[in-house]
Amino acid sequence: MDFLSEHWLDLLTTVLGLLYVWLEYRASIALWLVGIVMPALDVYLFWIHGLYGDAGMAMYYTVAALYGLCIWKFKKTKELKLDLPIIHVPKRKYLPMTITFFLTWGLIYYVLITWTNSTVPVLDAFTNALSFVGLWALARKYLEQWLFWIVVDVVCCYLYITKGIPFKAGLYGLYVVIAVMGYFNWKKMMKEGRSESFSV
Repeated sequence: MDFLSEHWLDLLTTVLGLLYVWLEYRASIALWLVGIVMPALDVYLFWIHGLYGDAGMAMYYTVAALYGLCIWKFKKTKELKLDLPIIHVPKRKYLPMTITFFLTWGLIYYVLITWTNSTVPVLDAFTNALSFVGLWALARKYLEQWLFWIVVDVVCCYLYITKGIPFKAGLYGLYVVIAVMGYFNWKKMMKEGRSESFSV
């Protein structure tokens, strides 16, 4: 009981995380509703474990989920008024995405070493910068968003193990497997011309 009372928030956000990734795998618009609640709880969880970058990123996730919900619900293709399709990242986006990633990584790292007592500033900043780009790519329904999450999930799994957040570490280990499956599922959906956003 002591273990559960100590880790209840970790366990709750892990369950929400499983629901989130299942909805993402299905390309369901409902993922954004879970994506608003889960990171709001994660802010406190990460903060008390000294993962200040992740706590800050969770705040961003909460706001970004609102953006993602609006994009998926209201953004239609101009020609046919269809749901936003799953596509590859346009080549013109490569350079801006790369620059954004490195600038964000450097900025978050600077904030962590200057104003916090973070013991993992490089990796914490890295996962947050890549997550920043990954969440934007998810909102645009780019197939490659899954590749970003594979890298993020591997590093986060390691971080959460070292920081004593066992359920979240296990969740991110599972995320790696699901992200690989999700990539191939979205790729199949893209080839078949399917990009359904299941109703909430």
